[in-house]
Amino acid sequence: MLVELVNTPLFIFLGGENTPFKYFGKINFTPYTKVDAFADYLHKGKLMGTRCKKCGERYFPPRADCLTCISDEVEWIEYSGKGTLQSYTKIFSAPKGFEDMAPYIIGVVDLEEGGRLLSWINNIPEDAIKIGMPVKVIPRIFEEIEEIKLYYSIEK
Repeated sequence: MLVELVNTPLFIFLGGENTPFKYFGKINFTPYTKVDAFADYLHKGKLMGTRCKKCGERYFPPRADCLTCISDEVEWIEYSGKGTLQSYTKIFSAPKGFEDMAPYIIGVVDLEEGGRLLSWINNIPEDAIKIGMPVKVIPRIFEEIEEIKLYYSIEK
């Protein structure tokens, strides 16, 4: 696993072959999640978060329970993927399972609609990456890598 931010790792595998999190494929932490539709939406090219129906609080990564009012009445909302690059780093010594991908660049993005995520930076030359730059997070599918199917990438 790369890093965990706000309770959602970059790559996770939840459950068995019949769950949508099979698309992630690298790590297995838990057999069940109340927000498993997140992976289905990513697979369809949608970046989704949740919003509490009672108080309106928004969450990305999605949550099944509101931290503000403790309600479990949440709904899915689509995020634009637009955000601001807050930090980035180049990984030379990758964690177990990602050694063959190093070196690679990852970044932290604050999304316009709220929430934060960690992702690979793609299609931006390294010398053009700047803290504070506007970026867009786009769901992607690896066709050539068996273990990981879904991810999102930071692009300009």
